[in-house]
Amino acid sequence: MCRHYLTIAFRNLRKNQVFTTINVVGLGLGIAAFGLIWEYIAFERSVNQFHQKLPTLYRVLLQDKSGQNWEFGPSALAPDAQAAFPEIENVCRLVTGAAQGIVRVQPAKGEAKTFREANVALADGSFFSMFTFSLVSGTPANLKQPNIVFLSASTARRYFDKQPALGKTITVNGQFGQHLYTVGGVYTDMPENSDTRFDLVYSLQTLANPANLNGNDWASLTSYNSNFLQACLQLKPGTDAVALARKMTAFYRSKKTDEETTSVQLQSSKYAHLGESLSDPFVTVGSLSFVYLLSGLALLIVLIAWLNYINLSTATALTRAKEVGVRKVVGATQGQLVGQLLSESLLINALGLLMGLLLIGLVQPVFNQFVGKQLSIGTLLAGRPGEPGLWVWGLLALLAGALLSGSYVAYALTRTRSVDMMRGGVGSHGRAIWLRQSLVVVQFGIALVLIVATMVMFQQVQFLRNRPLGLNMDRLVAIKRPEVGTQSPDFKTRRTVFQQQISQLASVQEWCNTGSVPGNFYNFSSAGITRQNPRSGEEKRTYNMIFADEKFLPTFGIKLLAGQNFTRAQAEADYEKGGAIILNEKAALDMGFASAADAIGKTVLWGSSFEVVGVVGNYRHQSPKQPTEAVMLIPRANNGYLTIRLAPGNTARGREAVSDQIAELGQLYKASYPGNPFDYFFVEETYNEQYQTEKQYGQLFSAAAGLAIFIACLGLFGLAAFTAQRRTKEIGVRKVLGASVLSVVSLLSKDFLQLVGIAFMVSAPVAWWAMDRWLQNFAEKTPLHWWLFAGAGTLVALIALLTVSYQSIRAAVANPVASLRSE
Repeated sequence: MCRHYLTIAFRNLRKNQVFTTINVVGLGLGIAAFGLIWEYIAFERSVNQFHQKLPTLYRVLLQDKSGQNWEFGPSALAPDAQAAFPEIENVCRLVTGAAQGIVRVQPAKGEAKTFREANVALADGSFFSMFTFSLVSGTPANLKQPNIVFLSASTARRYFDKQPALGKTITVNGQFGQHLYTVGGVYTDMPENSDTRFDLVYSLQTLANPANLNGNDWASLTSYNSNFLQACLQLKPGTDAVALARKMTAFYRSKKTDEETTSVQLQSSKYAHLGESLSDPFVTVGSLSFVYLLSGLALLIVLIAWLNYINLSTATALTRAKEVGVRKVVGATQGQLVGQLLSESLLINALGLLMGLLLIGLVQPVFNQFVGKQLSIGTLLAGRPGEPGLWVWGLLALLAGALLSGSYVAYALTRTRSVDMMRGGVGSHGRAIWLRQSLVVVQFGIALVLIVATMVMFQQVQFLRNRPLGLNMDRLVAIKRPEVGTQSPDFKTRRTVFQQQISQLASVQEWCNTGSVPGNFYNFSSAGITRQNPRSGEEKRTYNMIFADEKFLPTFGIKLLAGQNFTRAQAEADYEKGGAIILNEKAALDMGFASAADAIGKTVLWGSSFEVVGVVGNYRHQSPKQPTEAVMLIPRANNGYLTIRLAPGNTARGREAVSDQIAELGQLYKASYPGNPFDYFFVEETYNEQYQTEKQYGQLFSAAAGLAIFIACLGLFGLAAFTAQRRTKEIGVRKVLGASVLSVVSLLSKDFLQLVGIAFMVSAPVAWWAMDRWLQNFAEKTPLHWWLFAGAGTLVALIALLTVSYQSIRAAVANPVASLRSE
């Protein structure tokens, strides 16, 4: 019986090649998009899920009274809590940003090699026992010793080629000075689906010796005064994490009496990437809302393909009516007819699935580049422990869609009486026509929403990029500071000589030293800063701090509203002993000064006394997506970046345009700071990376909208062809009676354009509501102009008109004699 069903199904599909092709191509495109998007979703759901102890791991967060969470806390909290509460079995602390530096490796033969390493961490000795990262050599306990480092397998190969790395030594130059580390272990490269992906893991115990802090007392491992590290707890089975968090809150407040409104929260590590739900208040690395958005897009695109199948199948039901009627008359049962029609539906979906898999293989490299991850069909096999892989749900969704779409067609054909079928009464009655029209409206309504979303997202990115930033980043190049040799007696001399040399270069217009460049984080944030006579609660305000020298403002083009810039002497002095400080306008107003001018000459208390020597405009150091923040500039000459504004002369922008100038700077840098890699970046490029998420959203919606329009137009093309075929004789009569080609085209096109108009009326309010909600995420946002919606509607109408016009013109120019000959 099944063989008979398939034989008949193949014959019918071959007989209606146009409609078969449209259905298979539409389903193939929909399934390909569905599969690619679900690869990404499966990857996101698998992040961190491979850790064997994951159910007992909790991340320590601090939460203020407004409900805002942050993952960085004081170094002493986690180990002290372990000693106080028996529910805590183990503790692991991580220091990331401050652990970066330059690694110097001396091979057995040849010259020493240096590497600037950014993916590094200082970790407690429990790191490899709490987290499941496989060791190639060494034991987890080795990390408990000071001056021990573990290397990833690829890093070990970079450093020592094919030689065993265990027991070898490396020299690390960074914020904590120069230290010699011994390799205590090598681990398999941390997988891509891990939030922690370090190339080197240093022993945090190294910082237990105050002599190894290099004057950075804030990094003491027994302090509550600085929030600079992350902590993870391993709880004993059966522990009530909520109750423990309450006890830790009381414990923390007893240590930090000035933070009576700050609470400790414990977040299960299995939700640290995506969150437990959309209402999860805790900070996460990934975005669950984005995953849900992708899921919705995937389902919408494949839904449009299924709607195409239903629409075309019900439209062409008239051609199958007599066949089904005859089968009923000769004794075919309802089950046999449904089985026959469902087999055709499943066959079309199977062909669509094969085409979709082929398309996934072709598009996979481009998609991987877009999302920045190495995905494949195998990614769908990954899942959370104890749960089926996401491919199971995806396959079930595709099977359910195929059955539902096929079931409706089977129901529509088999529910009609045999007499009506023999008379051709299927597919042409009002209910069937209404259904087809409704499906067209739904398809184009979805496409219109996606197009509007694309246009609004693009508009918002352009709006943010064109907002006045209060600074000039044109032709700015930031060079990372040297780390090797900074302790040598002649380092200051070499630094002075280097700065004099770059000042004399014709390619250099301006330069400055700064601890942070726009687009990066501030150097640090601090509270407890007040005027001499503060208001109640003023000490709890937080201010963002940036180290800058006297050339920072002119180099970045930041405007002084009042007062003056730092002097060279102030930049060279020890800022911690007090002296000068510059505020931005927001900070001045937050501190209670009446205006920028009013703040000049006033004293600010922050451990020591600081005189406000200047107030600058509210320039955008970080993303314009965020509200204006209070910023303080602290004078300091030796900073993390040397920022250079290259002289104009080449109108082209980018790396190629200034390659000779960069090469010249690189030669001077390496001559002045031997052993240090010459690492640089364009400030504007780094700053614009902040819009990457919005750009990805826009590109994603653009691709989804394009697919939706194309698939919907495939269905519209088929419907137009069917309509023209059914009205062939009517068109012939009209032409004989003198109708023009234009009038015939208008006759066949107007019904479809009316459906597009209805789709616009229905979808425009939905699109406005959705994009208005999305724009609420931005402190400053573009207005929702009416022409965005009108433009989207006009675009879809034109595409629909072009799609229908081909079939309409073809029918209009046909010889009426051929269509009337049988009459």
